[in-house]
Amino acid sequence: MEEQLTENSEVINNIEQTLINKKNRKSYFFFKRFIDLSIAIIALLITIPVFLCISIAYMFGENKGPVFFKQLRVGKDGKEFYMYKFRSMIINAEQILRENKGLYQKYLANNYKLEPDEDPRITNLGRFLRKTSLDELPQLLNVIKGEMSLVGPRPVIGEELQEYAERLPDFLSVKPGVTGYWQICGRSEVGYPERAHLEFYYIDNQGIKMDSNVILKTIILVVSRKGAY
Repeated sequence: MEEQLTENSEVINNIEQTLINKKNRKSYFFFKRFIDLSIAIIALLITIPVFLCISIAYMFGENKGPVFFKQLRVGKDGKEFYMYKFRSMIINAEQILRENKGLYQKYLANNYKLEPDEDPRITNLGRFLRKTSLDELPQLLNVIKGEMSLVGPRPVIGEELQEYAERLPDFLSVKPGVTGYWQICGRSEVGYPERAHLEFYYIDNQGIKMDSNVILKTIILVVSRKGAY
């Protein structure tokens, strides 16, 4: 009888703890969305002069052409969306990369990136934007639209999903972020599979404290320009 009561008590405690965890997670995601919207709107208003100056630069020389670059990325629950950036490459850069079979294979083998000095697609303005991380500013629009969060796993292209196959449902269970744990742990200097492990660490430990830490360290890294290219 006593053993049965103990088991029942444990079951009740587990149910209560589960309900508390769900409530805490719901509160966290509500607060996270509020912070995302608040910071994204304020940041956009503050950086309007930056948007204007960069836009003017796209009216001349090798930069002439569209200001923004958009690319299909995989978001929460596997839904695709267009992620925005300031264009750092020549027009039709993706097509040119795929047509160069050797370079494309090297791109795939090198964790879906090329070294800046060997990538013929990047313009001089683009190198500056990447080095200063200014090319990421338009993603604030993705945050306002609800497609991204300020902090989360980095949004990937469809080909990269294979790198997360071990826990793909977990990876797709959260919104991708403008910045994240991977960025503060090395960014472009850290490739797969280490990158996937870092993203999973964030997913398993996400919370207000983790997000605040990521944002603070991201600011430090942007100022120091470490790991950006």
